[in-house]
Amino acid sequence: MDRVMSNKKAIAVFTLPAFALYFVIVILPVFVSFYYSLLKWDGISARLFIGLDNYATLFQDHVFLRSLWNSLLLAFLSVFVQLPIALILALVLAGRVKGSRFYRTAYFIPVVMSTVMIGQLWMKIYHPSFGLLNTVLDGLGLESWTREWLGNENTALGAAFAPIIWQYIGYHMLLFYAAAKSISEDLYEAARIDGATGAKVAWYITIPLIKPMLKVSAIFAVVGSLKLFDLIYVLTNGGPLHATEVPSTWMFNNIFRQYQYGYGSSMAIIIILECLLFTVLIQRLFKSE
Repeated sequence: MDRVMSNKKAIAVFTLPAFALYFVIVILPVFVSFYYSLLKWDGISARLFIGLDNYATLFQDHVFLRSLWNSLLLAFLSVFVQLPIALILALVLAGRVKGSRFYRTAYFIPVVMSTVMIGQLWMKIYHPSFGLLNTVLDGLGLESWTREWLGNENTALGAAFAPIIWQYIGYHMLLFYAAAKSISEDLYEAARIDGATGAKVAWYITIPLIKPMLKVSAIFAVVGSLKLFDLIYVLTNGGPLHATEVPSTWMFNNIFRQYQYGYGSSMAIIIILECLLFTVLIQRLFKSE
């Protein structure tokens, strides 16, 4: 085994199939999308090379700019709302809470559920006539608070964000829980002997030692928000009046409904660059910490 691991040719032979598959599925489509982004093309007629004109038009498109802002807002909320809740749940469950196995399973169930199913479920919750949310508000005497949550331009984005928290909070919670449980019990024992309380143990021992997992979850949360598509598509399809539009839904609309393959491909490239940029920024932020 050691002889094989020290043989660079053997390593190259064994990794070549995986790299070839990755190249065909991931890398090659990115270059093809970039090529399409330089064209004016409807997918059928002749391709017209227009250079970077699609990108110039992109940043004059008020719908795309609004979708970009919406995705950044969702990324911010994911990091500063979703992750703290997931971290608190993980720290509580890691503290030997009775029934922690049941709670871990219950919190993780939404992660394995179909996104379309989740979208349909929350559409029923938000339904203006018989939805659970408005029914509860009516029962509490808060009729003035009831509204068409997904049909109101002022509330649609926030209403769409709630299912995102609900779906992925268990995922991040499980990552934090696994990282916390990997910490040596000796450190906790030493802290308790020194008189540290549960909150101080979490702040000074657990959280600093699970920073690598915090970094991973932050990257997942930000990148997931920037390329979010399916849940928004099911809930609102970007409406009303583009209030919940995100770059991926606007890209889908341009490519598959307006047949602007070049213009839509330029949005795909912007999404990729945006994800890479924030990944590097988060890496450097945690590295400096």
